[in-house]
Amino acid sequence: MIEREWRPDFRLDLAGVLAPLRRGRGDPSWRSVGEGSAIWRVSTTPDGPATVRMSRRSDGTVVAAGWGPGARWELDGLPALLGAHDEPESFVAHHPLIADAARRLPGIRLGSTRRVWDQLVPAILEQKVTGIEARRSWRELCWRFSDPAPGPAGTMPRGMRVPPTPAQIRSVPDWEWHRAGVDSARRRAIRAAAAVAHRLEKAVELGGEQGRILLRRIPGIGVWTAAEVAQRAWGDADAVSFGDFHIPTVVGWALVGRPLDDVGMLEVLAPYAPQRHRAVRYVEISGFRRPRFGPRFSPRDYREM
Repeated sequence: MIEREWRPDFRLDLAGVLAPLRRGRGDPSWRSVGEGSAIWRVSTTPDGPATVRMSRRSDGTVVAAGWGPGARWELDGLPALLGAHDEPESFVAHHPLIADAARRLPGIRLGSTRRVWDQLVPAILEQKVTGIEARRSWRELCWRFSDPAPGPAGTMPRGMRVPPTPAQIRSVPDWEWHRAGVDSARRRAIRAAAAVAHRLEKAVELGGEQGRILLRRIPGIGVWTAAEVAQRAWGDADAVSFGDFHIPTVVGWALVGRPLDDVGMLEVLAPYAPQRHRAVRYVEISGFRRPRFGPRFSPRDYREM
């Protein structure tokens, strides 16, 4: 085990900043203890797997402990992970709801994992399916095809798991993908990404639109998936998830009082460039709930097809 303490010079909502990295309550690579007072996160790194436990003292200092061959890499990147490189101070709100959220939640920042692969697989799994379906598939892949987390997290009851590596993903046979509820289109995209995973990490270095363009060179990775990765891997403040089933509707109701499509959302968010994703993030965490009409979308189970 190695440890690090870091005291940010800004207000920090530890659980709020890390929340986008969690893939549902049953995410095997994530665990929150004591209502978010301590967060355990398992990841892959260029040096190997790592488990990191993070908590905050009353004076604002973040205390982190790491296990595994990648622990040093993760702890070196702790400030970036928690938003030290983000610049929310330059953001200007153009809608009352967004201005109110920014005022009430000053500890929310955009963090950077500095790692594409761990964000790419769950993002592809979330393509064109419900969150319930995608999270179920992510759990299946982690529990059945990846390794136990380094350190005590791997030996806990129902211990944590490392996200599957590219090599482990390439070894999953077709029938096991079916058993995990992953259709052929998403399966092909994940396999294509695994074949060139080491090259895709350059997207973090490129950042912004250039980083997203690099990701979109992989068949099956479009604007939505690239944006979802960019938001987390390098804290891209302008990466809007165009093509999302829910976001345009929520943004529309929240900001202009009616549902929007992607074109309409592009127009409404135009004043926020180059921080359009930050504006959407404030809408998402503001507490706003859009009106509900009609039945909810029912998840499909590809294991029965």
